[in-house]
Amino acid sequence: MARPRHKRTSHRWQVSATIGAGVLLALGSFWLVEVINRGDFASSSVARSEPDYIVDNFSVVKMTADGKPRYIVAGDKLTHRPDNDTADIVLPVVQSLSPPLPPMTMTAANGRIDQTKNIVDMMGNVLVERPASNQGPHLRLKTEALTILTDEDKLRTDLPVEMLQGDTVVTGVGMLADRAAGQIDIYNRAHLVYPPPPPQRRR
Repeated sequence: MARPRHKRTSHRWQVSATIGAGVLLALGSFWLVEVINRGDFASSSVARSEPDYIVDNFSVVKMTADGKPRYIVAGDKLTHRPDNDTADIVLPVVQSLSPPLPPMTMTAANGRIDQTKNIVDMMGNVLVERPASNQGPHLRLKTEALTILTDEDKLRTDLPVEMLQGDTVVTGVGMLADRAAGQIDIYNRAHLVYPPPPPQRRR
């Protein structure tokens, strides 16, 4: 009688071992899925650095705290990267809207939006233009790189700049322009060329 009982116990042990192995396999599969979803593998980290969306002929409006447009950013192509929340732009066009100041338009070959710092970097053949108004003459500024601080409404560069304001030409290296204060500072090697005074009429 002991022998059948031993066989039944052995059979139960085999069944329990099979069930246990299945549970461990299921838990292992669940852990693997969780690890992949969390991106713990290096391959997942590499995948996150790749673009998550690309938009052609886009336009983005940055609003003020009271719901008014402050900046319009457009371009031929926008490529967003989720790992650092930046977006690369081909042929960016940035328009600053800060009434009662006249609008200012900035163009370049390439650009980058850093949403964590709220800045826009313009690179290559940067051109800034502001139309003439009752607040000042037409302004045209050229440089090779320009950083736009959208929250502060300021423009800055460490590279050479050439600025034409009305008939006055200003060149130098390094610049900070404060739109709200209406002030432009040239840091180094500033050189101004004023137009000659108009001839006086003879009496």
